[in-house]
Amino acid sequence: MTSPFPSNGRASPRRRVIAFLKRHLRSWYVGLVLLLGLVLIVTHLGELESFARLARNAEPRWLLAALGFQLLTYVSAAAVWHQILRHAKVGLSLRALVPLGIAKLFSDQALPSGGVSGAGFFIAALRRRGVAPELCMATLVLDLVTYYFAYLSLALVSLGLLWLYHAVQAWVIVLVGAFCAVALLIPAGLLVVQRRGYRLFAPLLKYWPRLAQFFEEVGHAPGHLMRSPSLLLRATALQAAIFLLDAATLWVLLQAIGLEVSYWVALPSFVIASIIATLTPVPLGLGTFETGCVAMLTLLGVPLEAALTATLLLRGMTLWLPMLPGLWFARRALR
Repeated sequence: MTSPFPSNGRASPRRRVIAFLKRHLRSWYVGLVLLLGLVLIVTHLGELESFARLARNAEPRWLLAALGFQLLTYVSAAAVWHQILRHAKVGLSLRALVPLGIAKLFSDQALPSGGVSGAGFFIAALRRRGVAPELCMATLVLDLVTYYFAYLSLALVSLGLLWLYHAVQAWVIVLVGAFCAVALLIPAGLLVVQRRGYRLFAPLLKYWPRLAQFFEEVGHAPGHLMRSPSLLLRATALQAAIFLLDAATLWVLLQAIGLEVSYWVALPSFVIASIIATLTPVPLGLGTFETGCVAMLTLLGVPLEAALTATLLLRGMTLWLPMLPGLWFARRALR
């Protein structure tokens, strides 16, 4: 099978054009992300006002705890990248990577593309800091693989908790089963491409040259990072910590509105709602996450009004508050 990419050492005209566009349109990309972020904020001012109203009626100490948990999620996300880069002997500090975590989240929200825009932003930001392109791709692949490992583990834990609470529904089993298939397929595909090269999928990829280019870069990523069990374990644990911290945010927000429930009610509610948002093609999971979270909380005995209030507060903490600092960090990250 003929490769869609040149095998000689010289860059093809198409690649030279792509390189030119990457150099000269970076500022356009940042401007587009910032513009879309502003549009997103303006068009959802009603939700922001609802969040502000609910926050005023909640207990301040619990809101501070929720903010603290959310800050720790960005630290955990940056710690994943820090562990990978440190293993590869790259000296970027954890402190320098935390703003990138906030900016990556903002890029994902402002330019909805299933995480592709955030991944592209993250790679561009690392390259601006002197990280080799192959290592940037290896960091991205390992980040995605460990993310899905952690996500899959917590999905199974959540299903077990629902079984203990006698709250397993047929639709939940189908949903988790579908997600497990996706969560296994994506990292398995990335690992196969990384170890055996993209040419295994060349007959299919010839119709999608941009995807073929991505897979080729994945195939050139350093493989020694994937063969480190300790690195995989640490990165997966840090990815799991992000989910646990988000669930802890939901739990303390339930406390903030005066409802004392177990953390083990908040965890499966958050994870199942996240799965619903992941599997449905709705930008930002708007509506799908909220519906799933409220449904799971009420299924586990939380009153409907309290479930809705806590869910809206959670979305304010995890989605809307990071928008404003994300605007600033995204602009600085690619300078």
